[in-house]
Amino acid sequence: MALYNVDGHLSPPASLSVSPDRSQFFKFESVSLSCEVQGNSAGWRVVRNTSRGILSECNTDWGKQQGSSCNVSLITSHSGVYWCESGSGEHSNAVNITVPDGAVILESPALPVTEGDSVTLRCRYQVTPSDLTAVFYKDGSLIRTETTGEMTIPAVSKSDEGLCKCTNSEGESPESWMTVTGPTPIPPPAVPVLSMSLPRLLCSLLVGSPYLLVTIILLVKGCRSRAQGDRVEE
Repeated sequence: MALYNVDGHLSPPASLSVSPDRSQFFKFESVSLSCEVQGNSAGWRVVRNTSRGILSECNTDWGKQQGSSCNVSLITSHSGVYWCESGSGEHSNAVNITVPDGAVILESPALPVTEGDSVTLRCRYQVTPSDLTAVFYKDGSLIRTETTGEMTIPAVSKSDEGLCKCTNSEGESPESWMTVTGPTPIPPPAVPVLSMSLPRLLCSLLVGSPYLLVTIILLVKGCRSRAQGDRVEE
């Protein structure tokens, strides 16, 4: 059975999850990429296309494949686009992962966030500075400055979607795209299906409604009396 997302488009048969859920990492940090498949996950593997245009599978010259998951110890050349792919060529969603040379990264969700959810963006440093103050930007415009180095959006909306980055005394992070999707619709309540036969249903109604039963008997008697009266007049 085909599945559709909240926008009415056909959902892919698999989705790529990222743990921890962020799109920027320092060198030598580890990330786990997993293919979550609708049904049998056999034959699915994690694939990437690096910023240098090199297409390859996990377990070739990078990562360690474990079932439908891939564990990677990241270096700068691992920056690129990652997705899941089946043996028949089916694809999952794609995730962009960045491993910069700089000392600052932005911790932002790699996967789409849902409208109304709380989202926290953190300006992270390889060596913690004495001043944690960070400035956050979206699409090149200033959002706000936070002395704690992190910014929380209590209820994210579609207007928060865009390219985000942060700066501080140690430098500037790369930009990462944050995707915001609509809320998941609540399915309508299931309509109960009548499982009893029509005769049993009628019996139940009659037994449960004595006034209805008496009315039917009186109507039948009235019809018979009228019919007998008509025969007498003839």
